[in-house]
Amino acid sequence: MNKEVKPLEDYNFFDPQVIECPYSFYKLAREQAPVMELPAPMPDVKLFLVTRYDLVMQILHNVEVFSSNFSTLLAGKEAQDAKLQEIYAQGWPQVNTLLTADPPEHERFRALVNKAFTASRVNKIQDDIEQVVDELIDGFIDQGECEFISSFASPLPIKVIATQLGVPQEDMPKFKKWSDSFIIRMSQMNSQEQEIECAKDVVAFQHYFHNRIEERRKQPQDDVISDLVQAKIAGERALNMAELLNILQQLLVAGNETITNALAGGMLLLIQNPEQMQAVQAEPAKVDNLVEEILRMESPTAGMWRVVQQDTQLEGVSIPAGSLVMVRFDSANRDPMKFPDGENFSLCRQNASSHLAFGHGIHFCVGAMLARKEMQIAYKRLLRRLQHIRLAPGKNDLKHQPNIVLRGLKQLYIEFNGDSQ
Repeated sequence: MNKEVKPLEDYNFFDPQVIECPYSFYKLAREQAPVMELPAPMPDVKLFLVTRYDLVMQILHNVEVFSSNFSTLLAGKEAQDAKLQEIYAQGWPQVNTLLTADPPEHERFRALVNKAFTASRVNKIQDDIEQVVDELIDGFIDQGECEFISSFASPLPIKVIATQLGVPQEDMPKFKKWSDSFIIRMSQMNSQEQEIECAKDVVAFQHYFHNRIEERRKQPQDDVISDLVQAKIAGERALNMAELLNILQQLLVAGNETITNALAGGMLLLIQNPEQMQAVQAEPAKVDNLVEEILRMESPTAGMWRVVQQDTQLEGVSIPAGSLVMVRFDSANRDPMKFPDGENFSLCRQNASSHLAFGHGIHFCVGAMLARKEMQIAYKRLLRRLQHIRLAPGKNDLKHQPNIVLRGLKQLYIEFNGDSQ
């Protein structure tokens, strides 16, 4: 029986049920109000939601009007909470580098980070990624079942980014805990108790990586931290400690949570579309386009903030200076005007790589090459070694983490027939 379709005005974007399954809402919004005013999170600030692909692209290209300097949002409730201020004072200040910097400052940071994230570095670790993937699969394949996120989708990117940063694998539980705290801060859906725990984790992360940075200053190694410590471009100073810590924080989250979410969401899509799973198992060369279609459908970064610098109009809607805009990548990536039949998963989609899962323009994800490489290797090995992959009966509710910025499954229990190698 078909569900009754509600009118657009009956939806509340911040309703946990809408965040859990937003696609009916997005469809109506794209058709009726692709630039929609929402209840504002702060007094005297207007908030707008943009859901159509072409309009999202306009915003991402117009950096003069739509600024990325939304760092006050990432600070959570610090400005109103003396306890949080006391905790954060024990660390280093949050500064604008990659995600929250505008030109010309952004260009400097991007140029320095690009020196650390090169194609040669990513290609050099392909064998390492394959080894990690196989070791993880070895850990559960004989059981014929696993909880896919904790067994594979979460540890894979943590292990890879730890290797890239040059920090010990035994510290991975810390990295996961810190990364989760950074994500919770971005969710805008957390309690004061969560904010306090997150603040403690942020400061612990900072002190840990401060020590690693100082070690690399004295004795550089072949890793990203050493590259960032030594990176300079003509006429520019090196990165200071606060900037280094902010960049490492972003690399930790971007190199971890988003890939975890894409891997798990993609596995669910394959299970729900078994004929397409069989097609890619029969022809592994299709994996590259499979990864692009998974990124389009899952959009692990569901949306991102922009701050309006001057009075403007978008699609006939007046947006005053000082407003916040939320660009919804997960809606744009299903827009039928860009992706015909965009609500459906298609292994053979010709323009799948036009998705906005990594953003676009100057803020295109610096780790996109590494993310694609990890996902390609992961799916090739998983689909070669696991057969008849299916949901474990009675164990899945397929719910997602409550977060308006990132989207990811909480758990995914699967069963399979395994080939040990």
